[in-house]
Amino acid sequence: MQYTANTLENHWMPFTANRDFKKNPRLFESASGMYYTNQHGDKVLDGAAGLFCVTAGHARPEIVDAVATQLATLDYSPPFQFGHPASFEFATKVTRLLPDSINHIFFGNSGSEAVDSALKIVMAYHRAKGDGRRTRFVGREKSYHGVNYGGISVAGLVKNREAFGVGLPGVVHLRHTWLPEHRYTMGQPEQGAELADDLQRFCDLHGAENMACCIVEPVVGAAGVLVPPKGYLERLREICTANGILLIFDEVITGFGRTGKAFATDTFGVIPDIMTMAKGLTNGVVPMGAVAVSDEVYDSIIDSAADGATELFHGYTYSASPVACAAGIAALGIYEKEGLFERAGKLSPYFLDAVWSLKGMEVIDDLRGYGLLAGIELKPHPAPSVRGYEALQRLYEKGLLVKVTGDCILLSPPLVISESEIDFMIDTLREVLDTI
Repeated sequence: MQYTANTLENHWMPFTANRDFKKNPRLFESASGMYYTNQHGDKVLDGAAGLFCVTAGHARPEIVDAVATQLATLDYSPPFQFGHPASFEFATKVTRLLPDSINHIFFGNSGSEAVDSALKIVMAYHRAKGDGRRTRFVGREKSYHGVNYGGISVAGLVKNREAFGVGLPGVVHLRHTWLPEHRYTMGQPEQGAELADDLQRFCDLHGAENMACCIVEPVVGAAGVLVPPKGYLERLREICTANGILLIFDEVITGFGRTGKAFATDTFGVIPDIMTMAKGLTNGVVPMGAVAVSDEVYDSIIDSAADGATELFHGYTYSASPVACAAGIAALGIYEKEGLFERAGKLSPYFLDAVWSLKGMEVIDDLRGYGLLAGIELKPHPAPSVRGYEALQRLYEKGLLVKVTGDCILLSPPLVISESEIDFMIDTLREVLDTI
């Protein structure tokens, strides 16, 4: 289907320099496999999986057919007090990828909604356990947890909340794990596990009996690909268990193969109480997010309500949308049939070696990466974010899409990327960065 954009003025674009974009727009008109096609007919290699979400590549026929069939069969079903078969099937298929203790899925429409839903579930859990004084949330510096109010409160990115007030009360933040001695470390740094002890300090300072949860991205994604130091996540788990604090892993980016296994909880061998997910959940085709909770959390909330009573007063008009569920079931089928999670693990060394071949370029200040996720930190010039934005534009002109946060170039290609396409990506980066 073709659309004609007669004016660009009416659409207020998110996280975009609107005035600058509308002077020289970058419009995608179609996509297939690893490539977008822009309004000029140029092919652009997708080095960012759209926005970390197009895990299996674009326009997969299996998902297209599943969505079309679902639209023609059941386009919408009210999620309050009614259901449809696809949501139960999808929830079952997702839980088969999760740790044995996590067997219940609450559906929303985005990663942002998943995070806010998770925070509300935490509060409901502690109240159901008769421990309603646990109201403090623990987040982390340089973390990203979506853009809803709870998410920007526990996240550690100042720009995402400075115009919107101080956020939720009672939130404290762990220090981030990006240390000077970690520069150019491929994979997990050896130093820094002790930074997790910030959580114990908060327990000692504010009272462990007042702490509700600790939420972290196993690998910080959108804020610059910060890989956890060895032992760091394990230490967080120990402190949470010892103090009755729920541990949340925000796996919106790391989920569905990005780290070489289904989820980062498998990669690092640390099991949280709650997991948030989105993006790869439907291969980015239909907006959807989800919260996966442990049996302990689910049973405590469900069993606390009277017979016939609603247990959790929370949900969305489009929770478990039939079309999103159909897309998700088809996406999981592709992941399994093509072994994409395992493929990402096998391809990771080639990908990371290629990224590290850029080491030594004058403009680069640091390289970080794990699985099929990498961050290329540029030296700021002449002011923060200017060089990063210039790189974004020039790379696009050369046929490569990347995600940029500040002065950090983020690479997260679809898991179907080939070695030759990785070579093109790195060659293009080298060419462009040589000119900046």
